[in-house]
Amino acid sequence: MNIEIKGVHHDVDEETKEFINKKLHRIAYATELIVDLLITITLEKQRYKLEVTINFRWGASSHIQVTSFELLKGVDILFDKLENKIQKEKERIQER
Repeated sequence: MNIEIKGVHHDVDEETKEFINKKLHRIAYATELIVDLLITITLEKQRYKLEVTINFRWGASSHIQVTSFELLKGVDILFDKLENKIQKEKERIQER
């Protein structure tokens, strides 16, 4: 699984990267299902817009977006949504 974390109008510091890496353990069960995980953190007018694009190995792609005033709280919400999306996609593939 390729992981890319980038910031737009915001420098992603080591503390934020470590926090995201800790959250990645929540989706460790799906590392074989995911090819790319692209995380973008954008600072717009004192709000953080967090986006993640997931590319699955069977060709499907998903995009999730969260807006939050606090960066770490936004990352928590983003990973909640990400975990739900991965679970739904995994169930959809298993049904076929």
